Amino acid sequence: MSWFARLRRRLADAPWQLWTSQLISVLRIEMRKNFWMRRSIWIYLLAFGPAATVGLRALLERAYVSMIPDDTQVLALIFQIYYLHLGIFFGCMGLFSWLFRGEVVEKTLHYYFLAPMRRELVVIGKFLAGVTASTVLFGLGVLLSFTFMYAHFGAAGRAFVFDGPGLGHLLSYLGVTALACIGYGSLFLALSLVFKNPILPGIVVLLWETFHAVLPALLQKLSIMFYLKQLCPVSIPPEGVLVLFTVVAEPVPGWIAVPGLLGLCSVILLFACLRIRQTEISYLAD
Repeated sequence: MSWFARLRRRLADAPWQLWTSQLISVLRIEMRKNFWMRRSIWIYLLAFGPAATVGLRALLERAYVSMIPDDTQVLALIFQIYYLHLGIFFGCMGLFSWLFRGEVVEKTLHYYFLAPMRRELVVIGKFLAGVTASTVLFGLGVLLSFTFMYAHFGAAGRAFVFDGPGLGHLLSYLGVTALACIGYGSLFLALSLVFKNPILPGIVVLLWETFHAVLPALLQKLSIMFYLKQLCPVSIPPEGVLVLFTVVAEPVPGWIAVPGLLGLCSVILLFACLRIRQTEISYLAD
């Protein structure tokens, strides 16, 4: 019997219904933790801080039709500089790093390990809960920022959104937000299973993602930000000293960038599933 036939037989014999019900149970527990725990307040601040600033600006500043292109560029700066490099990055670092480290700190991880379920289901359930929470929160923050940015233009703003490129920009921003949460979430979930303190590896990842443009073209494709920037609807050219060191990599079309990013995240998540099999609980060390 070939390896492919053995694989098909194992998949056919797998208890999919049991695994699905266990996965839904983990997802339900983790969703309640991610949305309603007190420690999630700072993620709300990261997600909705720009929306509050843009909304206040819309109330205090008079709007002119000629400002729409400038505000489109400002929104692109807010999204790429703040959300991708800071807000979503640190939000995912705190949220996904705490999924397992928090259980160790609170001495509750053994409840999952003692339950009659595969450890891989715990990883996938926690990951899906984290992706759902981060995508909803940061997606709402981006949606509110977009709405406040163009709402005070009145009819001209509505025409830009519904009769122009605005709605396409919004869908692109929301899609990139979801991909960023998936990418950074899988990365920090895996790092939390390797390192006890996520700060140092988080700094390394931040430097890698921030300065990926100065790396050789091949190494840039190992960066999550490389794929995200390809999918943004409004490009922001590099400025300042970084222009001298930037290595221009060949642009990647969307039909390659999205599967490429998801493939990279799948490999990282697979590593996390393999890592959790070797994880041993030691509350004394924490």
